[in-house]
Amino acid sequence: MATRVEEDPPAVEEPRSSHAPDARQPQPNPLREGLRLERMAEPCTMVICGATGDLTERKLAPALYNALLGGFLPPEFTVVGFARRELDDDAFRDHLLAGINRFSRNKPAKPAIWESFARGIEYHQGDFDDPDAYVELAKHLDRIDRDRGTSGNRLFYLAVPPSLYPEIVNQLDRAGLASHGDRRRSGSRRGWTRVIVEKPFGSDLESARTLNRELAEVFDETQVYRIDHYLGKETVQNLAVFRFGNGLFEPIWNRRYIDSVQITVAETVGVEGRGEFYDATGALRDIVQGHALQLMAMFAMDPPVEFHAEDLRDEKMKVLRGVKPMSAADVATNTVRGQYVSGWVEGEKVVSYRDDEKVAPDSETETFAALKLGIDSWRWAGVPFYLRTGKALPSRVTEIAVQFKQAPLALFARAGVPQIEANVLAIRVQPDEGILLRFGAKVPGQGLQIRTVNMDFRYGLSFAVDSPDAYETLLLDAMIGDPSLFTRDDEVERAWEILDPILDAWHAGNGGPLHFYGAGSWGPPAADELLERDGRAWRRP
Repeated sequence: MATRVEEDPPAVEEPRSSHAPDARQPQPNPLREGLRLERMAEPCTMVICGATGDLTERKLAPALYNALLGGFLPPEFTVVGFARRELDDDAFRDHLLAGINRFSRNKPAKPAIWESFARGIEYHQGDFDDPDAYVELAKHLDRIDRDRGTSGNRLFYLAVPPSLYPEIVNQLDRAGLASHGDRRRSGSRRGWTRVIVEKPFGSDLESARTLNRELAEVFDETQVYRIDHYLGKETVQNLAVFRFGNGLFEPIWNRRYIDSVQITVAETVGVEGRGEFYDATGALRDIVQGHALQLMAMFAMDPPVEFHAEDLRDEKMKVLRGVKPMSAADVATNTVRGQYVSGWVEGEKVVSYRDDEKVAPDSETETFAALKLGIDSWRWAGVPFYLRTGKALPSRVTEIAVQFKQAPLALFARAGVPQIEANVLAIRVQPDEGILLRFGAKVPGQGLQIRTVNMDFRYGLSFAVDSPDAYETLLLDAMIGDPSLFTRDDEVERAWEILDPILDAWHAGNGGPLHFYGAGSWGPPAADELLERDGRAWRRP
């Protein structure tokens, strides 16, 4: 049974975060007693801006339903959809129900649970640039506070393109909906206000700084939750427990024992109708800036003093600060960019990227990127981190693979046994979440024959419960006020500081050529050569 944690929201505005230890506010502990405490959110209203879009149907509606099904949302919890489309409450409820029945891990919706959920679903129609729409939204939310007892607690989810963020947050501010405590329009009402923003957060360092500045003009950093759904995945959260909770692994998590680290984020799909968006984005912006660098930071961080949100994010920031931006010469040597041409993936024919009707026929946008990075720190000096991501690859998989150094002596060489393969620890983020350890063992029988074997742990087989979807975890955390798994403003900007020189060099034509690879392959041969120069090879998940 879920345990409710009472939170007494402050009556005055929280101080703006300075990221300094003495400015840290007490945070819920997200990684205690097996990783997470089961907690129920406070009564609140979640306003989804852009509520009729694909994200709401595929991710948000199923996540909220499953959170309610698991007992993590109180009866007072209310959803307000805010969008331009003219719908009534019943039509919006039907939209959410369709998403739950199609995409939820618990489907179809149970009638009794859905009926309870539906009572707290409402719709507000309006244009995002219309001040009157926000005035009416404020009245709508005040009425919900009175009728449903949501106590003035509001979570705004901006499920819209980032270009609309400034307009929406400024309109919220003008309508008195952005502040909390005694700065609210009604003055006497207590409660909190938070905002969730989706990626991509900017397209380069300058645009990210501009977005951060525009958000900071309206919200405190403590109110802003930048979502990266990879950080909500069970295996990523388990990284901290795996490392810091097991005396077997923490002592060897450093340059003395680890030879190299590979982070792979592979997709089998091509652009599939998203060519217009993707051609202006590319693999580096779409995946590496957020997902891959965040996975690297979670993997490589030092243990925080305590598992409070700011301690955790401070340690991640130290990792990113240790990654030195590349010169143009470094980009040509340590990066590979590719673009897929026609081929076969999982038995399906995939046309060339440039043949997509919304992609320029001479497009130079990368659908594959591979990088060699280093972290200048005492723990990781000299250990290469290889990152790769791509579309139209053979397998859909996200994993962190750790290759350990070889044993110091080829002890079995005189017995005719060849060099034993290095030990590998593979942390699978998706699909089939789990952890695999590869090591050498003697084959039963006479003589000495050594074979590589796997010790394989999978969440689905080891625990009698389904792992929650990443959005379930992250939405609940935002309602509780735990930003541990969300990205801080300085993390976002530092990631762009690392990647901007790569993008600039590629754009200028002095960062290496664009390579082509057949759909269904593991990328261009140049990506293999990137590791072969170091005497290493990519792992084939």
